[in-house]
Amino acid sequence: MRCIPEEPEFGDGQSAERAVWEALRKSLPDDCVLAHSVQVRDGRAEHEIDLLVLWPGVGMAAIEVKGGKVGVENGQWYQSDKGGKHKIQSPVAQSQNSQHAFKNWLESRMGSKLTSRFAYLVSLPYTDVPKDWEMAGCPRSLVLDQTDMKSPADLIRCAIEHEGSGASTLAPSFVDRILRHLSGDLITDSGSLDPQEAEDEQDHLTERQAVLLQATRSLRRVRFTGGAGSGKTWLALEKARRLCREGKRVGLFCYNKGLGQYLQREVSGWRHKQPVFTGEFHEYVRGLGVPDGSGQDYFDVEMPRMLKELGAGLEPLERLDAVVIDEAQDFAPLWWEALLACTTDPTDSEVYAFMDDRQDVYKRWGGTTADLTFGPTATFVPIQIDENLRNTRKIAETFKSFAGEHFTPRGGTGLPVRRVECATEHTLDVAGDCIDALIREGWANNQIALLTTKDRHPIHLEFHERGATVDYWREFHAAEAEFYGHVLGFKGLERSVVVLCVNGFKDMERAAEQLYVGLSRARSLLVVVGESALLEEAGGRELKMALSKAQAWVPDVDL
Repeated sequence: MRCIPEEPEFGDGQSAERAVWEALRKSLPDDCVLAHSVQVRDGRAEHEIDLLVLWPGVGMAAIEVKGGKVGVENGQWYQSDKGGKHKIQSPVAQSQNSQHAFKNWLESRMGSKLTSRFAYLVSLPYTDVPKDWEMAGCPRSLVLDQTDMKSPADLIRCAIEHEGSGASTLAPSFVDRILRHLSGDLITDSGSLDPQEAEDEQDHLTERQAVLLQATRSLRRVRFTGGAGSGKTWLALEKARRLCREGKRVGLFCYNKGLGQYLQREVSGWRHKQPVFTGEFHEYVRGLGVPDGSGQDYFDVEMPRMLKELGAGLEPLERLDAVVIDEAQDFAPLWWEALLACTTDPTDSEVYAFMDDRQDVYKRWGGTTADLTFGPTATFVPIQIDENLRNTRKIAETFKSFAGEHFTPRGGTGLPVRRVECATEHTLDVAGDCIDALIREGWANNQIALLTTKDRHPIHLEFHERGATVDYWREFHAAEAEFYGHVLGFKGLERSVVVLCVNGFKDMERAAEQLYVGLSRARSLLVVVGESALLEEAGGRELKMALSKAQAWVPDVDL
């Protein structure tokens, strides 16, 4: 657990704060932040939060601590200690005022409204408060008494979730931003966001999308359709998490291996129940005992046929209560029917599809799956997600023509997109020079990904030829070095910096969709390497116009 400070100095008369501090330190989860004596100035008024809790994925709590025996008589609060019985200001009002002051101060530093849940509480570690006690403005759930101090974490969480102001959970990345300000490490340069801070803000915006899940919780079959960077993968994970917490047997599916490993890493950290399966659809099929095979006809037709037959004989405890599919447009038409055969009720089991009908890069099924009128998800309740939250505005503008008329960038302005002109046959070498130059500029190598559009980069090819796909993606998710990949395998994934190496296309009919994926993977900086004529042929005049606004760049190859 992160404690601020690591070892607080509790002075005379602060034994109550010390006791509550130790109780919280022992009971709160390891990813929480616990701060002591947070001083806040709001205008001319000065406030102090005795104990501040930042709980990633939950919210925040400001706690006012009062020692001795505390009581209320006719609306007046009293405290009895070694100095006798005397009147005190309402600790509830103190906690509430300090909470508002901290929120105002934080919003002034962040430059945006704080939407995370935030509760104010009172801790009375030496007072017993009846369970049925309450008063105007203070339900019992906002008071932690002597008995509650034995294990306060669950009570604090309950107070945040049920009594706290705000509509969203507290994003882990937003906790990091708050910590910078608590420790006094303010960014004071040009006033524009540091790239990392901008990405933290993007994460926080993404997690606000949870309101969509809350609004659709009573619907059993929903199709969430949104463009690149709209938070679909986060929503798919969050939906699966909520279904698991309801005690349901959940299957969380995707098509490609890189995204599958990402989903697995994310759910492995859940403290509560996890999905019964997370990952690629065909791995689920193999796990149920369907014989392995090869060839497109096997994957598209034969494999789902065998799965459907097997599904009919599954025992009730082997069936899925709910199915969540990320990048659902990549699923073959027959996979849907076969997968539903493995659910508790093929006609009514819960199914939630997260998709972008404009990222049908594989084009193997005549666009059937992405067909929102006659395709497998045509009868699902449609929910449109129009906001782009992953990318800066400058990056989002490059692929806006691919994303549809309702596409709305919400990120900060960001760094200029860089454009490196070179002949197609030289793009691999030039893209490599770009990575070297970016690292010399100060970008960490693990922030950078190089993505090709046709032939694999030699490093990527070496993994492929020795059949080390698992190791390849494990290295990507470990984020210890730069990554070399292909746009087709990078759907649903991202890096701070992407060097898009346009080294040709195997099929020009799929070129626009591949560019859409490649251009939308960078969060902070996009570098496009390639020949203008090829880019215009593949992406059209709109892409040509967007890239004309990019910064012309020649990477410095001199050491």
